[in-house]
Amino acid sequence: MISGLSPLIAAISALLPGLVIGYLVRHLVASRKVTLAESRAEAVLADSKAKSQNILLEAKNNAFKILEEAKKEEKERNSQLSRIENLLTKKENELEQKGKEIFSEKEILKHKAVELSALKGELEQSKEKQLKELERISGLDREKAKIELVVKTEEEYKDDLYKMTRKLEQENREELEKKAREILTTAIQRYSASHIADAMTTVVSLPSDEVKGKIIGKEGRNIKAIERLTGVDIIIDDTPEALVVSGFDPVRRQIAKLAIDKLIADGRIHPAKIEEMVEKAKNEINEKIKEAGEAALFETGVGPVDPKLTYLLGRLAFRTSFGQNVLLHSVEMTHIAGMLASELGADVSIAKKGALFHDIGKAVDHEVQGTHVEIGRKLLSKFGVDPKAILAMEAHHDEYPYAILEARIVTAADAISGARPGARKDTVEIYLKRLEDLERIAGSFDGVEKSYAIQAGRELRIFVTPTKIDDLSALKMAKDIAKKIEEEMKYPGEIRVNVIRETRAIEYAR
Repeated sequence: MISGLSPLIAAISALLPGLVIGYLVRHLVASRKVTLAESRAEAVLADSKAKSQNILLEAKNNAFKILEEAKKEEKERNSQLSRIENLLTKKENELEQKGKEIFSEKEILKHKAVELSALKGELEQSKEKQLKELERISGLDREKAKIELVVKTEEEYKDDLYKMTRKLEQENREELEKKAREILTTAIQRYSASHIADAMTTVVSLPSDEVKGKIIGKEGRNIKAIERLTGVDIIIDDTPEALVVSGFDPVRRQIAKLAIDKLIADGRIHPAKIEEMVEKAKNEINEKIKEAGEAALFETGVGPVDPKLTYLLGRLAFRTSFGQNVLLHSVEMTHIAGMLASELGADVSIAKKGALFHDIGKAVDHEVQGTHVEIGRKLLSKFGVDPKAILAMEAHHDEYPYAILEARIVTAADAISGARPGARKDTVEIYLKRLEDLERIAGSFDGVEKSYAIQAGRELRIFVTPTKIDDLSALKMAKDIAKKIEEEMKYPGEIRVNVIRETRAIEYAR
């Protein structure tokens, strides 16, 4: 047994020194690492202490500097406050001294006011005594003496006062008239417009003379249809490539011209097509009327108004007054009224609006009873126009008083526009009035569908409703109308009354 353990003991004995040596080596290595770590830690700690001391030293230096600066600022502030306090003390002393002086002066003034009041009382008493003494000596009281003095002065200087008054009035009148002439001359010179009066005929150009035969139609049915639907007289003569549309109403002439132009362009000319083209021409004229109203508003600078009022304004483009186009006359008046209002310091917008719409009643005076001024007032009120503009327009024929300055300006502008050389022709207006009266008399009879004054007023063409008027009634109506014309109107020569009764039978094949 013992002999079996001997090898094991020998092996352990051999390994033991190696293990001891290994242990010692590892222990030495670990000790060296610890020593190195401790050295490094001590170095880091020393460095940190040095840095912290430097930072602490720098912070102390900065704190010292800040403290020094704060002390310096505080010293300066205290010095400044001391100076301000000294100044305030000085001012307070000065104010106190001035207050004492003012109080002293106030007391002196009070004493002087008392003395003046006493002196005033003494003077009043003395004056009263003197007046009483004068009244006693003269034998007149104060009021009578005053009246007598005024009367004597008036009698003595009456002629001189009258002459001076007349002289001042004359000078003022001359100066005012001179100024008025300058203003009117300036306004007239600043605005210049043409004064071409509307003619009573319109020429329609034709592509060839062959078209004349188409327009006349078989047995004249086409030309009769045009005349019946438009109310104008178509004149076809030897003038090459032209025909003449005659009529006193410019709207009717323009409708007829447009319809004929459309018929020529279409090439088909017969009564049914004529009716169609006349209807289209009427619609186009309505558009032109609207455009004319809008153009007038734009040109004059008058603010936007109700579209219906704009349309009525445009209708004036086809209306004349003493041969002068009413819309052009109104536009011209608007410019002149605006310039006059500017010169006189009046309201320019009110003057211009009153001038532009002063004749608006003429757009419907053939449809509504009353003067064009009264109709115009109602229309402008209905469409919400400024009441001042109504006051400005209503007095231009002296039917209403001049309520505002702009009313006189509108009247003056109306006179200037109408009085321009060549602007108006009385004979033309009288002639047109006679034609309108002819149509008015015909329209007053029951059963009349349309009536047109043609041939320069020598013929009155009347279309009646066939279901209401028979042939015998048509004959009687012609006599009655002729008699009424003779009773109510004055005219040269004779007037032919032509009553037309036309029966149509219309049916549709379906």
